[in-house]
Amino acid sequence: MAGAIDIVVNPFTATEIVNKQNGFDEHFMEQVRMPEDMRGGVDIQRYAGIMDEAGVDHSLLIAVRAGGRQMKYNIEIPYEQVAGYCREMPTRYSGLAGVDPWLGMEQLRDLEYAVKELGFVGAHCYPHWFRLPPDAPQWYPIYAKCCELDIPIMMQVGQNLIYQKDVRLPSVARPILLDQIAIDFPELRLIGIHVGTPWADEMIAMAWKHENVFIGIDAYAPKHLPASLVHYMNSYGSHKVLFGTDWPVIDPRRAMREVADHNLRPGALKQVLRDNALRVFPPLADRFPAEVD
Repeated sequence: MAGAIDIVVNPFTATEIVNKQNGFDEHFMEQVRMPEDMRGGVDIQRYAGIMDEAGVDHSLLIAVRAGGRQMKYNIEIPYEQVAGYCREMPTRYSGLAGVDPWLGMEQLRDLEYAVKELGFVGAHCYPHWFRLPPDAPQWYPIYAKCCELDIPIMMQVGQNLIYQKDVRLPSVARPILLDQIAIDFPELRLIGIHVGTPWADEMIAMAWKHENVFIGIDAYAPKHLPASLVHYMNSYGSHKVLFGTDWPVIDPRRAMREVADHNLRPGALKQVLRDNALRVFPPLADRFPAEVD
C-alpha cells in the first residue's frame, strides 16, 4: 500500500519557535512529553525523514491563524511562510490556510489568494482561539467562500486544552454544532479534527448523518481512540475518517504504529490512511492517484 497522508501538521521549525508562532509553551511541551532534542524545532527536511520512517507520503501544513490580531494571544504563521515550505518540497507538503472570522472581507480575499495563487488545498480554523462557536454567523462567509473555491475546511472540535498557562480558553466547539453548518452548507466538506474528545460519539453521529462531514483522528495517540470510533472506521464509517497527527503533538511514527495495532480491515485501513484524503482534497488526487485494488 502507498504511504499515508497526514492531514494535520503544524510547522515546527526554528522559525516558528523564534517568532512565537506555535501557540504553546514549555508547560505544554512537558504535558505531551515532547523530547528535549525537538524543542528547538525540526526543519522540514528533517521532518520529511521522520515521515519516511513512519510511512507517510504527504503532509498538510497549517498556516495557523488563531486568536485575532486584536487579542494579546494572537498566533499567526504567514501563508507565504508555509507556501515556501511547500515550494521547497512539493511532493511532501501542501498548505492549509488558517482563517480568522474577525477579518471580514480581508479574510475572504486572503483565502482566495491562498488557494488560487499559493496552491493551498483547504482551510483550517480553531474556534476556541476566537471564543466563537463554529455555528456563529461570523464564520458563515468563510464557509461560503470554501464552497465557492471547492475546498474543505477543518476545525478543532471537542475540548480545548491549555496550550499556554496564561491563556485559558473555553471549549466552544462541541461536534453537535456542526449539524446546523452542514444543513446550511450541504456541499461544504467539513472535517472535525482532534477526534471530538470527549464527545467522540457526537462526532460519529455528525459524520453518519451528513454526507460531507468527516472525522480527523489527530492530536491524541491512536491507542487511546474510543472503541466506538475504532468500530466506526473499521465498518460503516471507513469512508468518513482521515488520518492525522497534529505534529508536533503526536509523532507520526507512533501514530502509524498504533493505528496498525487496531488491526483494521485492509480496505478500511487504506481508506483511513490515504484514500479518504484523496477524495476530500481533490488537488491531492491529481498528484497522488489512488491505487487500483
